[in-house]
Amino acid sequence: MFASLLTTVFFSLSAIFAKRSIKALGTTTANLGRLGIALVLLGAYAHTFGIGLSGAGRNQFLISGVVGMGLGDLALFAALPRLGARLTVLMTQCVAVPIAMITEWLWLGTTLTLAEISWSVIILVGVIVALVPSRRDPPKVPVTALGFVFGFLAAAGQGLGAVLSRQAYSLTTAAGGHIDGISAAYQRIIGGLLITAAFYLVRHFTTRRPPPTCNLLGYKWRGWGLIVANALCGPALGVSCYQWALATTPSGIVLPIVATTPLVIVPLAWWIDGDRPSRRSLVGGVIAVAGVVALTLVK
Repeated sequence: MFASLLTTVFFSLSAIFAKRSIKALGTTTANLGRLGIALVLLGAYAHTFGIGLSGAGRNQFLISGVVGMGLGDLALFAALPRLGARLTVLMTQCVAVPIAMITEWLWLGTTLTLAEISWSVIILVGVIVALVPSRRDPPKVPVTALGFVFGFLAAAGQGLGAVLSRQAYSLTTAAGGHIDGISAAYQRIIGGLLITAAFYLVRHFTTRRPPPTCNLLGYKWRGWGLIVANALCGPALGVSCYQWALATTPSGIVLPIVATTPLVIVPLAWWIDGDRPSRRSLVGGVIAVAGVVALTLVK
């Protein structure tokens, strides 16, 4: 549970740094840059202190990265201009939870108690209250049916990716081995980076108007500082804590807590950027936090 809470904090900081780094250097540079830096940092630890690319669950971790960090994140980026940020995040975070719960139950036989399921639902209710668009605060873009398709695919990627990590841990334990969260994050990020890099290369060579190139030698050093911060908080520390949480806790419990990430961003954005939270976001945050506390106690 502690690892899940750490994940939300790191992911929230990552989102703030990501927004700033994209503004400074562009989406392609910011996305590939953060994954590349995280790969080097995680790999340095995994091959020095961890198990590197060995372990009985390695292939499942790689597939988890392909599904969650690769295909899932690409679907997320495709949904953003078609649903808007709030609706995309809401759909991805909330739909991923039942997908993970049902899949892990059918595949791995993991069952949750009625209390655990109930408090997980309360957490999601808080997220919905805080993020759902309204007439006073509608989506900033025209909402399309294709956007909901991409939103569902993003949620499926997140949910299935988590269950695949759970299976990878099970395979590792069954073989008498052990893998730490950082080594697991390293193996997972390789799969995600391969899919992401392949997508950008294909898009670069097939589109009539190529996207901005990845300016790895750019002179905007402040932007690169933000990318490093994003890499540390997101795919490095954040994903490592996420994998640490999944090593011991069912995905149906981890994902509802991680779903509060957008709510954790609210006070951080107020403190860092001066963005005052709305009354509805505060109410939703209180509901979600109460759910997290109760879920921690019943767990």
